[in-house]
Amino acid sequence: MNEFPLLTLTIWLPIIGGLVVLANGEKSRDIARWTALAFACVTFLVSLGLWIGFDASTAQMQFVERTPWIPTFNVEYFLGVDGISMPLIVLTTFITIFVVIAGWEVIAYKQNQYLAAFLIMEGVMVGVFSALDAVLFYVFWEAMLIPMFIIIGVWGGPNRVYATIKFFLYTFFGSVFMLIALIYMYFQSGSFSILDFQSLQLGMTAQILIFIAFLMAFAVKVPMFPVHTWLPDAHVEAPTGGSVILAAIMLKIGGYGFLRFSLPITPDASASLDWLIIALSLIAIVYIGFVALVQQDMKKLIAYSSIAHMGFVTLGFFVVFTILANPAVSSGSVMGIEGGMVQMISHGFISGALFLCVGVLYDRVHSREIADYGGVINTMPWFGAFMVYFAMANAGLPGTSGFVGEFMVILATFRADFWWSFLAATPLILAAAFTLWMVKRVVFGEVKNEKVAALADLDIRERINLGVLAAAVLALGLWPAPLMNVMHATVENLVAQVSVCKLPEAERGECLLARPESVAVAAP
Repeated sequence: MNEFPLLTLTIWLPIIGGLVVLANGEKSRDIARWTALAFACVTFLVSLGLWIGFDASTAQMQFVERTPWIPTFNVEYFLGVDGISMPLIVLTTFITIFVVIAGWEVIAYKQNQYLAAFLIMEGVMVGVFSALDAVLFYVFWEAMLIPMFIIIGVWGGPNRVYATIKFFLYTFFGSVFMLIALIYMYFQSGSFSILDFQSLQLGMTAQILIFIAFLMAFAVKVPMFPVHTWLPDAHVEAPTGGSVILAAIMLKIGGYGFLRFSLPITPDASASLDWLIIALSLIAIVYIGFVALVQQDMKKLIAYSSIAHMGFVTLGFFVVFTILANPAVSSGSVMGIEGGMVQMISHGFISGALFLCVGVLYDRVHSREIADYGGVINTMPWFGAFMVYFAMANAGLPGTSGFVGEFMVILATFRADFWWSFLAATPLILAAAFTLWMVKRVVFGEVKNEKVAALADLDIRERINLGVLAAAVLALGLWPAPLMNVMHATVENLVAQVSVCKLPEAERGECLLARPESVAVAAP
């Protein structure tokens, strides 16, 4: 299975599909739509080959493809996946199908370019998750800004120019510091291989500076407090498909960066500064929950909710160091990272579904204001059922995917510090408050106005979209074992990497444990 270039196919198939849709021009909307859907579905089926052929018993990189790209600087076309990146690739290809379907009727202006932008962005995001060469990673990382910039700037709302510029400046600014860190590590290792970076013995000063550089890039993407302000603006102005991809996939790239770069490359700095990430995560979870509570725009409410939920992800990733400091509870370190990963996948399903629900209402009423609705379930019973279901999942209802990841992170945090877990658990009440308060005002009650009275219920296309996502939320909530089994060996290996000192001998001091070997690479 590893001999076939599955990763290359998964990256370039949607990009080629986007170019084909773009070349079609505006001659036939039907040809553009069906071509985009066909490429999205085939790409998803190809990505399933990664899951089917994945060996969950090893932490080695799999489906490796490696060939020289820029030999002068030892830059390679180097791809591979492990138990952390592979589920995120499948999530990306899965969600893109719903984005294509969601834009089937509502996008009238230059629909072929709209669909092409999403297909190209799909391939680029898969490239981010599978790149094992730092230059290749950075190229994909920056390239994904371009289609999203176009999507919001062309098909966005009235303030789309402001939102796109803010989105671009925030994300690009942080990326510059990451590039500097990558170049520094190239001069230290003589290679741009991310796996070689993970083998470096860097001094504490170097580690801290590199950690901060990575933090500035990944914190913006997550986004973490206080660099989160671009996200609500981007969500409000983006078309429905743009909001879905932003919430379901692009935010996860920040979390993925912490696991692929920050923790294994700078474990000593991560352990030294874990208090900072934990504090910012708890602020995001608690404070942003209160901010969401007062929102009057449904998209803004869900956007702030996403920031709070992603706070659980970074909390789970960095609480590992406090747990490792106490050998009696060290088993919780794996649980924290796995909980963060489950939360990322779950949030991809739930947030994507909620933005699709808002899109359904906006397409009919052309308003996102909660005050403009009321009694929607009387005229849209199918929609009302889905909206309530996803709202309950967003609030962390047991039996849904929203419960699993947050529960695991809270339990791992409890093993580190009771008060941290108390603060992390409190927002579960806030999530129920702001989500159900929105549902009560929008879905239930008497029909509020003539626009609501005239609403038509979900068509077959919308029912399929929301129905499949509802099934995914339920399946992950009731049976998370397949996902956790896939990532377990990789997470255990990551914990082994970050649990020992990587400082040079001259700086080790009381650090007696030897540095572990880098993750082995499976034969291409």
